[in-house]
Amino acid sequence: MTERTGTATGTHGHAPRRGLSTEEVEERTARGEINDVPVHTSRSLTDIVRANVFTRFNAIIGVLFVIILVVGPVQDSLFGFVILANTLIGIVQELRAKRTLDNLAVIGEVRPVVRRDGRSLSLSTSQIVLDDLIELRPGDKCVVDGEVTEADGLEIDESLLTGEADAVAKQPGDRVMSGSFVVAGSGTFTATRVGRAAYAAQLAEEASRFTLVHSELRSGINDLLKYITWVIVPTGAGLVLSQLFVERDDVEGAIRRMVGGIAPMVPEGLVLLTSIAFAIGVVRLGRKQCLVQELPAIEGLARVDVVCLDKTGTLTEGGMDVAEVRVLQNGHGPTDGTYVERVLGALGSADPRPNASMQAIVDAYPPDGRGGTPAWRTAQTLPFSSARKYSGATFVEQDGTRRTWLLGAPDVLLPRGHPARADVDELSREGLRVLLLAGADHMPETSARTSGGETTGGAGGETPAAADEFTPAALVVLEQRLRPDAGDTLHYFAEQDVAAKVLSGDNAVSVGAVAGKLRLQGAQNPVDAARLPEDAAGMVRALESGTVFGRVSPRQKQTMVGSLQEHGHHVAMTGDGVNDVLALKNADIGVAMGSGSEATRAVAQIVLLDNSFAGLPSVVAEGRRVIGNIERVAHLFLTKTVYSVLLALLVIAWQVPYPFLPRHLTLLSSLTIGIPAFFLALAPNKERAKPHFVRRVMRYAVPAGLIAGAATFAVYLLARSHYTGRGALAAETSVATLTLFLITMWVLAIVARPYSWWRVALVLTMGLAFVAVLVLPVLQRFFALKLVGTAMPWTGVAVAAVAAAALEVTWRWVTRPREPGGEARREERKAFQREGER
Repeated sequence: MTERTGTATGTHGHAPRRGLSTEEVEERTARGEINDVPVHTSRSLTDIVRANVFTRFNAIIGVLFVIILVVGPVQDSLFGFVILANTLIGIVQELRAKRTLDNLAVIGEVRPVVRRDGRSLSLSTSQIVLDDLIELRPGDKCVVDGEVTEADGLEIDESLLTGEADAVAKQPGDRVMSGSFVVAGSGTFTATRVGRAAYAAQLAEEASRFTLVHSELRSGINDLLKYITWVIVPTGAGLVLSQLFVERDDVEGAIRRMVGGIAPMVPEGLVLLTSIAFAIGVVRLGRKQCLVQELPAIEGLARVDVVCLDKTGTLTEGGMDVAEVRVLQNGHGPTDGTYVERVLGALGSADPRPNASMQAIVDAYPPDGRGGTPAWRTAQTLPFSSARKYSGATFVEQDGTRRTWLLGAPDVLLPRGHPARADVDELSREGLRVLLLAGADHMPETSARTSGGETTGGAGGETPAAADEFTPAALVVLEQRLRPDAGDTLHYFAEQDVAAKVLSGDNAVSVGAVAGKLRLQGAQNPVDAARLPEDAAGMVRALESGTVFGRVSPRQKQTMVGSLQEHGHHVAMTGDGVNDVLALKNADIGVAMGSGSEATRAVAQIVLLDNSFAGLPSVVAEGRRVIGNIERVAHLFLTKTVYSVLLALLVIAWQVPYPFLPRHLTLLSSLTIGIPAFFLALAPNKERAKPHFVRRVMRYAVPAGLIAGAATFAVYLLARSHYTGRGALAAETSVATLTLFLITMWVLAIVARPYSWWRVALVLTMGLAFVAVLVLPVLQRFFALKLVGTAMPWTGVAVAAVAAAALEVTWRWVTRPREPGGEARREERKAFQREGER
């Protein structure tokens, strides 16, 4: 706790309130009337570990891993280490994201100034109690709900709550909501709702229930694991009985071969590789200042077809720029362009607490005093007030001339019937903010300050002087500051057939003008959200036909996102304010700005740390790389699943020993699937994301697996009739392993297309590695592989060649165009249907 220096002052000379006493604070603390809202930046450590450890995949592989550890040897348990790798990747990534968000929360922690016992103390937000008197200065954030007690030109920006960019003037008795912040003036307010009762805390609490990103890849793999579990139970039981019956004298051998038959049914490498591909994508995006909180989020954004954008903080930056200064007439001094710019610079330097509009003028026209030009002396100032809607100052120029200048709302300062009013109306319709620079013979009789700081005149809330007393000099046109990358990003989404919808709490015309400057198609027809149909179907029609929506409340944003999702759209939502929390929470993918509120960062799956909207195309591209490559290598893993199930069923039917030990299938999986799939999954890939991942992959994996399993088992049966005596089973296993390796190598060669030098080298390297296992004695012993004779090995090669030809024919049949130009025509028909509905 720190004490603010200086003495607390009241409003307009009234005695300041002293705030709560120490005894009153203790009483309220004892009653629990304290602002004890926990900050939810992400999932807890326990939740993260639980979610990554207790999975269906870990349960299946874990049980088999424990069985092999019991019966040994260790080389048959290599497949189990996939559990550790897969789990660690998920935990480490989420902990990394959690640490980043926690650091952001600490950096952005607010320490409000609270008046107690007549002293101003800087406290943490958790130390505030009900009825505390909290001081407000420009830039201060309102951390709890309350009621204004003292106000001196106090204006509060509630855009993070309502989406409206305009500041709201506050007078004693007005309500203040948590999450807003002061942009001008000063004052105090009394805390009326603290803790979970505060408005911003209620929104954050409602959104704090953690939900995982929907991932078609993850869902598809989980569905496969579910179906595989159903197959494993009866197949595993059959294998156990079969192997115990066949090899009565070798129970441990029977168990190892049973595990060897079940383990390859689980595409454990696909689960691991998906996690690795996502994790590497997350690291790549992290270098671009894009924090991904959940691994599958980059896949989700690559699948979206609608992006809902908040204007404030997403399309626009904080602050405004001077777009134009229109000189009106020579009625009050030498009002040429150069002189007007000098007046604006002087007004900016005379304002000790410039609001957003004045700050834009300060940035555009620095004050005099540079380059040898003497500055004007400020004789008197008039602070800006929302009640009178203008500010002003009286300057003494170098020649001793004394002139008064006012800057404010044209509807107040412009006389009725003045021709400039038409220009003002036209500029306002374009979404621009217009201020009038006017001269006056003297400072209006309001709350003016002399250069010595003494206040003269009445209160700031007095009725302003008549506009006829002022001489219009120039129109100062301001525009909201657009993010430099917003236009290119919107263009990127348009090229990718992703519809952009702007949902803002600001005025619809103003939002449309901003979107129009960014060349967003449909921005010329903004829609007021108050006129939207209440039924879901009508709202969706309006959303699909419209692009820009203004005066959208936080609840409406949530409803709009939900309506789009119910009608088959995959929706992403971007935002930075508390008003965006509910929509971010319910969207398929939530994207928050790093400078946004703690609540938005907590519920979003993606946080743009550098507040750059331009980071989204990188996420889409990374997601497409992951989706396309995982789908490519999934053919390898699921082909293995299919042939493993078929081999198990054939073994049960023929009542023969299972042809492989776990180490053999680990070797095959590593050389024909795991290692090459790792490199293929990280290759560049710009293919568009397509739905129905499992269906498309299984169309080739099922026939390919059946071909591989049937051919391998045929060679195994031939080998059983060929080899006799001691060591026959090892020889039969070696020939079957050779046959299966050659067949799955052809599957790899198909999946690796189109070929490049490194893809060819990858396939050849895997082949040479298998040759090394067959040739080197130490590897022969480790993997229990040794080819005996020449007849059966060459028979295996011949059968593998026939199977490879069948695989090639199957691949060409599966990937053939269904209909010449069919895809394009289907998309065209969909477009016509949508247009007809509109």
